Amino acid sequence: MTDPLLRTEGLTKHFRVGGLVSRRTLHAVDEVSVEIGERQIIALAGESGSGKSTIARLLARLYKPTSGEIYFQGRPLSAIRSRQDMLRYRGDVPMVFQDPFASINPVFRVSHGVMRSLHLHRGELSAEQRRDEAQRVFEAVGLSPAAEVLQRFPHELSGGQRQRVGFAQALALRPKLILADEPVSMLDVSIRIGLLNLMAQLRDEQGVSILYITHDIASARYVADRLVIMYAGRVAEQGPTEELLASPKHPYTQLLLSAVPDPRAPLGVGAETDRGEPPRVIDPAPGCRFRWRCPLAIDECHQVTPELSRLAPDHEAACHVARSGAEVRAFG
Repeated sequence: MTDPLLRTEGLTKHFRVGGLVSRRTLHAVDEVSVEIGERQIIALAGESGSGKSTIARLLARLYKPTSGEIYFQGRPLSAIRSRQDMLRYRGDVPMVFQDPFASINPVFRVSHGVMRSLHLHRGELSAEQRRDEAQRVFEAVGLSPAAEVLQRFPHELSGGQRQRVGFAQALALRPKLILADEPVSMLDVSIRIGLLNLMAQLRDEQGVSILYITHDIASARYVADRLVIMYAGRVAEQGPTEELLASPKHPYTQLLLSAVPDPRAPLGVGAETDRGEPPRVIDPAPGCRFRWRCPLAIDECHQVTPELSRLAPDHEAACHVARSGAEVRAFG
């Protein structure tokens, strides 16, 4: 086993909410420990508000963790002090944002962003070499003819093309890991598959790892090697994608799978899925945060916060019922 490219240990981020004298705390991310290997696509999935994007911003160093540590190539990020080291890390771990219409400056041609990134992160290149590199990465993400596309303004591109520009800007930095924050959620369904194939291509041909943040289980299954399920700021379950989806151990994972549209199923919403309440993430009490929606909840679920337990080789879940050895069949 090789060391992971990036791993987190007990990564936690809390935000104070309310007025200046308020002591209420929103637990956006709590005790998250995940690993991302080389040439891997890891999908971070869950409903809105589960903490997925907060984790991406913590990894991108846009937020400072409340506690916990992030290790990149074995080195703790808290040890980074110099601007040069931080610039190098952000070149190794760039981010592709969700909104392709807001992530590119509409005033400049699309070449501006990639050329500026090359100037900041790869200062050894000459002006001519930067132009050549910009054309190379545009061709690599499917924007051709690259020389022509580089001279266009953002309003002359479709949403899918703009998102490819985002991947091109990231690829120009010669990254080791790309943080992709729901990169296909704002695109037309007919062109999402092209972006998913692009991510797989970057993994296979460029050797880039990707953290793919999504709420869409189907797209995660299509492209990801491993799947991490988030609920209310905590990891509910994680493991190899096909194994996890074939045999989900956590009731929340089963709920997500039961919500995937099935054209053969009768219309309507089953009573077993229409229950519970939103998760409580402001000053949450001890216990499983899914217990209010879980039909299998036992007394221990209301008293003790479950930790991730290995239930199968390379497959972990945070569920008292699953850990007891009982068969978990809550939804679907």
